[in-house]
Amino acid sequence: MSSWDPKRQPTPRRKESHVHIGLIGLGKMGFNMRERLRNGGVEVTGYDRNPDVTDAASIDELLAAVPTPRLIWVMVPAGDITDAVIKELGEKLDEGDLVIDGGNSRFTEDQKHGELLAAKGIHFADCGVSGGVWGLQNGYGLMAGGDAADIERALPVFDALRPEGDRADSFVHVGGIGAGHYAKMVHNGIEYGLMQAYAEGYQLLASKDIISDLPGTFRAWQKGTVVRSWLLDLLVKALDEDPGLQNIDDYVEDSGEGRWTVEEAIANAIPAPAITAALFARFESREDSSPAMKMVSALRHQFGGHATRPAK
Repeated sequence: MSSWDPKRQPTPRRKESHVHIGLIGLGKMGFNMRERLRNGGVEVTGYDRNPDVTDAASIDELLAAVPTPRLIWVMVPAGDITDAVIKELGEKLDEGDLVIDGGNSRFTEDQKHGELLAAKGIHFADCGVSGGVWGLQNGYGLMAGGDAADIERALPVFDALRPEGDRADSFVHVGGIGAGHYAKMVHNGIEYGLMQAYAEGYQLLASKDIISDLPGTFRAWQKGTVVRSWLLDLLVKALDEDPGLQNIDDYVEDSGEGRWTVEEAIANAIPAPAITAALFARFESREDSSPAMKMVSALRHQFGGHATRPAK
């Protein structure tokens, strides 16, 4: 009996593509995504308020450059900025155009945006994007939510963004509108817990006088152990760059997804003690000095380019 599964087959990169999209937001993520899309054969016209990086002088100019029916990817900060961009697009796009929100919006906002655009005949999908500042080089993990036909239409874009290899290893159509960002929210909640565990281990090792090679200990875990991971690799990189984390303050931001994950756990009576404790540890970092939270701050900088505060 054949074990061939079409979902597991490698999907070749599109070296030549008739796909042309608009990308709104060319910050830390969007700038690199534009380059990866172009490398994957997708034509991109980008817009950003920063004149040094934008391709178009305005959203109107971007929309004029993208052929209809348009595919517009929004990659701006979640909240009021995303809301404003979606509303503007709702006034300017044509029936049959597709908008994808690739930022970190809360899933409940996706449902509002989908309804707003649907009333005008404009399609909407959401996509959780993971990969941080390393996505240009390594590709992005993608979690999409929306109608199956809209996701199918955007597959050349998803394929250009994701890593090489089987599509199922780095891309999933999670479900309807909001499902992609819900999956990304839980992904980031797990990330909180993983970083906190590594950071607490770091503090335990750093506090013990019999440990003479702290960076070497983590380096030795990178191959052959059950705790090996990309986060561990980044932890080792952080220690190579700043062995005692002397240049980093222990203040750690939380960007929203961890809080939302805990709120969802409470709303659905799902025990999530590790993720909840990791979130509370970030709150505690704003009151006290903690080597563990220095490491969390260092890890956030390593994978996402999130700003750190200089040591006091």
